[in-house]
This record gives sequence, C-alpha cells and structure tokens, in this order.
Amino acid sequence: MSTARTEVLARVRAALGQTGSGTTPSGKVGTAPHPEPVPRDYRAAGEHAVGSPEVLEQLVDRLVDYKAHVHEVAADALPATVASLVAELSGPHAGSDGPGPDSSRGVRVVVPAGLDDAWLAALPEGVDVVRDSREHPLAATDLDAVAAVVTAARVAISETGTIVLDGEPDQGRRAISLVPDVHLCVVRADQAVQTVPEAVRLLGEHPDRPLTWISGPSATSDIELDRVEGVHGPRTLHVLLVASGMSSGRVAHDIDNP
Repeated sequence: MSTARTEVLARVRAALGQTGSGTTPSGKVGTAPHPEPVPRDYRAAGEHAVGSPEVLEQLVDRLVDYKAHVHEVAADALPATVASLVAELSGPHAGSDGPGPDSSRGVRVVVPAGLDDAWLAALPEGVDVVRDSREHPLAATDLDAVAAVVTAARVAISETGTIVLDGEPDQGRRAISLVPDVHLCVVRADQAVQTVPEAVRLLGEHPDRPLTWISGPSATSDIELDRVEGVHGPRTLHVLLVASGMSSGRVAHDIDNP
C-alpha cells in the first residue's frame, strides 16, 4: 500500500474515532504529516496603484465585457443615480408576466442594514425600502418579491472584472445579493485593485467572513451551450463606480456604449 494511501486512510479512521494502522489507540493520527512549503513565486501585485486611472479603465472594460452596466459617478451624484436606476424598475420583475405599475410606486428594494442612508435619499416617493440583517433576515419568498438590491462592496479586481462582497453590514447576507433580479453595487475607486493576490491579501484580514465573488450578471451555458442569464443570481448588474476624480455628474458604460 502506498504511503499516501496509508496516510489518507489513517486520517479517515482518526476522523471516525477508530484505531488502526497509523493512528493512536484514542483514534488520533500518530505522526503529524511533514509540512510542505507552498510556492509563492506568482505575481503578487500589479504594476498599477490601487484606484489608479489604469486600474479603473481596465475594471470598466472587463465589467462591460461581462455585460454589466457601469456608471461612473461623482460622490454627490450617487443618490440621484441610485434613484434613477430604481425608477427604471417600474416594470415587472423576474418571473412576473403581469404589467408593472405606471411609476416607481410599489417598487420594493432590499438593502443591508448597514447601508449608508444617504445613498437612498433621492429615491422616488413610493419606493418601499426593506432592510435585511442577520438578526432579522427576510425569507427567500420575501426576497423573491423585491425588484432589486442595493449593496456596497469590499474590493474589486480589474484584471478579472470581479467584485467581492464579504458580508459586512453595508453588504449584507449572501442571499440578498443572489435572489433579487437586479443588483445595484456601489464600488469606490479606492477599492479597485489590479490583481487577485492583492484582493486575497485584503480579504485574508478577515478569513471568517462569507465571500461572494461577482464577475458580471449571473449566466450559465451548461445546457447545449445556450446562454441563460439570471439562473444563479441577478440577471442584471449595475456597478456604480464612485470615481474620486469626478467633480460631478455621471458617465454610463454598457455593451452597446463602452
């Protein structure tokens, strides 16, 4: 029997509390395995600084390529941009065949408990904002009834066009960013790094947090290579990139207008 096989079986027996070859009478592995060094010779960081124009340009390019809608906004224009995008949700949400209301009245939006209230200050009258938290979580059926979710983010990776949420109060439970059909995600320019190792080091500061990695709207081509969107998460992703270099206004990018 090979050494590797013996060690694997010994660990299985130990996990089951059984004795046998390679385990002690108490059901523990008798000899600790030799630590194997992990090579770290990969590229640890990119050549561009966090939040630099080059990183932001690459992030926008990747997100648009993934069919996300990117809105570069100044900080003071963020509430108005959120309000404008929510107002566009007056039609039926995913799974509904009936007509939507004539205005944004009746539109329900879920937000995490710790989201900045200022981001919602310009929402049209009649929008129903529902708060979700770990202490008071909404049921899946309640989440399915909302038109959109608004969250912050922890970090964005320009080379892969990925946004990562880590479950903090301004990002919320994983469920709220997976069940609603539309996700409005706010990313600050200073949260954009170039490479995955840079993001992992940042996320590694809190390894106990649940992570959600988002690279564009949810889509799959598992069945006969036919692309279907909105299967494992929101079918529409709006990224609101708060660019520090913008004094005011908003610039929108999408697949038709990169």
